[in-house]
Amino acid sequence: MPDVLARKLIDKAVIGSDGTELGTLSTLTMDPDTGRLGDLLITPRSETTEQIDLERDEDGRYAVDIGRVQAVKDHIVVDR
Repeated sequence: MPDVLARKLIDKAVIGSDGTELGTLSTLTMDPDTGRLGDLLITPRSETTEQIDLERDEDGRYAVDIGRVQAVKDHIVVDR
């Protein structure tokens, strides 16, 4: 996968590999000591919040490990 600037990812649509529309990318987490990227924090679509079984942060956003990213184009695809 080619390099993509993080600021270009914010507000991109995020979908699951099964085609489920998850929401939009809110932010990325990073370990400041190692520089390792951690999770994508995804603001859920309001109509899907009860139907998707993903870990959530304290603000209700989906927390998806960066290792689950499969593709980044017009939208971000994550393994489900």
